[in-house]
Amino acid sequence: MPPILVFATAGTYRDMIFVGLAVPGTTDLRAAEDLVAIWKVDHNRRFQNYRARFTILDAPVVSRAWITSLTDGREDAADLAPAAWRSWIESGQRKALIAARSIDYRRKLEQLPDSDAGRSIIRAIHSWFAGRPHDFEKCAAAIARMMLPDIATIDLTRPSRDGGRDAVGRLRVGSGPASILVDFALEAKCYALGSAVGVREISRLISRLRHRQFGILVTTSHLEAQAYKEIKQDQHPIVVICARDIVSLLASNGLGDRGSVDAWLRNNFPAEGSNACTP
Repeated sequence: MPPILVFATAGTYRDMIFVGLAVPGTTDLRAAEDLVAIWKVDHNRRFQNYRARFTILDAPVVSRAWITSLTDGREDAADLAPAAWRSWIESGQRKALIAARSIDYRRKLEQLPDSDAGRSIIRAIHSWFAGRPHDFEKCAAAIARMMLPDIATIDLTRPSRDGGRDAVGRLRVGSGPASILVDFALEAKCYALGSAVGVREISRLISRLRHRQFGILVTTSHLEAQAYKEIKQDQHPIVVICARDIVSLLASNGLGDRGSVDAWLRNNFPAEGSNACTP
C-alpha cells in the first residue's frame, strides 16, 4: 500500500500546506463504505463518480528518508515509516490525528459557499422560496434528513401558533430494539446570503427547546458571530446547517450543479403560497 500524502492550498499562488499522512477508510464506516459510486448530473447529462473516505494518521513527522526508501524500493522502508503507519499496515488499526478547533464556532466565510457554483445554488433556493417561507420549511426538513439520515419522523407545524418551531421530529439513536428516539425542534430561515441570523432568532429557538430536546437551525445564509458564540459557549444543543453545509449536502446527494438543484426544487416544492421570504 503506497502512502497517501494530503495537501491543501495555502491560498497564495501555488503554495501548499502539508495536512498529513492518510489511509483509506474511517473507524465509523463499514469496509464497503470506504469507496462508493455516486451519480451526478452536469448540463443535463448523468455521469458516475466516486467518493472515498480517508483517515489522517497521528504521524507528526513524515521523513524524507522514508519516502526516498519507498521510491528506491529499499528493504528498510518499513523501519523508517511513522509508527502510526506501521500499526495500520500490521493490524489495520487507524490511530487518527485529532485536533480540537481553537475557535469552536465557524466564522462568516466558513459558513458561506466558497465557489460561484455554490453561491448560485443558494441564490436559486432563496429565489425559489421568495414569498413562500413556509414552503422553505419543507425544504429545510429535507436538508436536515440529508445531514441526519437517522431522523425517524419530522412533522411541519402550522404556519401560525407554532410555538416558535417550524417543525418537530424524532431522531433514532442506535439500531433495532436497542435504539431510542430523541425529540428535536427545527427552525428554518430563508435568508439572502448578505443577511445573517442574529441573536434574537437564536434566543427564540433556544427558549422553545423543551427538556431533553435538541434544535436544528437550517439557513440559506449564516449566523452572526455573537449568535454562534452564544450557542457554543453556553453549550446549547443546536445543530447549525448553514449555506455552505446546504451546498455540500446537496452535492453529496447528486445535486451538485444549478440545473439539478432547479429540477429538485421544481419536483419536490412546487410554487404555492403568498407570504414573503426575508430579503
